Amino acid sequence: MDNSIKLLKVSSKSKPNSVAGAIAGIIRSDGKVQVQTIGAGALNQSVKGVAIARGFIAPTGQELICIPFFKDIEVNGEVRTAIVLSIESR
Repeated sequence: MDNSIKLLKVSSKSKPNSVAGAIAGIIRSDGKVQVQTIGAGALNQSVKGVAIARGFIAPTGQELICIPFFKDIEVNGEVRTAIVLSIESR
């Protein structure tokens, strides 16, 4: 992963509006962001956040694209599979 891409870690307790605000803010400044999730609840909140962020970004004439991929990460000494959403504007 390119170290210049910001990584947001989203949990099942994350609020979709907060996730959306963070996504939109990073997209405006950097043009791309990655959202890391572990578990269905976290992925659900992330996808809602992406949908809301689209609404924040749309008035600028940009469209968000989202490319999901799997990534093995270590959490407390144990390997877990995360789903990472790579989001950028076009």
